[in-house]
Amino acid sequence: MAKLNVNGREIDVQVEDDTPLLWVLREQLGLTGTKYGCGIAQCGACTVHIDGNAIRSCAMPVSAVTDAQKIVTIEGLSPNSSHPIQQAWLALDVPQCGFCQPGMIMAAAALLEATPRPTEAQIRDEITNICRCGTYNRVIAGIQRAANPGAAG
Repeated sequence: MAKLNVNGREIDVQVEDDTPLLWVLREQLGLTGTKYGCGIAQCGACTVHIDGNAIRSCAMPVSAVTDAQKIVTIEGLSPNSSHPIQQAWLALDVPQCGFCQPGMIMAAAALLEATPRPTEAQIRDEITNICRCGTYNRVIAGIQRAANPGAAG
């Protein structure tokens, strides 16, 4: 049994302690926006926020998360896709296939929370999610647009 705070709701789940948080979110809670990519915390498709930090949920056992920690998934980032990152993604048509984008958006949102005006070098250093379609230049442009909403992008 685990007690979690997910997207502002306290939830009890019946799972083994070593179950990855990813599978609790997807299978127990039906939050399928968080994707399974590699299972070894390399690709970032499973990125969620825990207390505002971007975490790869496929490698995080549910037992490592306390009930005091706040988990936010892509579904909880904003109620109507109004987060600046989501708006920039829409404006610039950032995704191609879109599979990696929930994790990419969560990583970008955490970056902007920690560093509101990141340089391109900071973006390249911090956003380590893998995109098979190679939309990295559009991801960088999207983050820059979200960081500077008045600037053309």
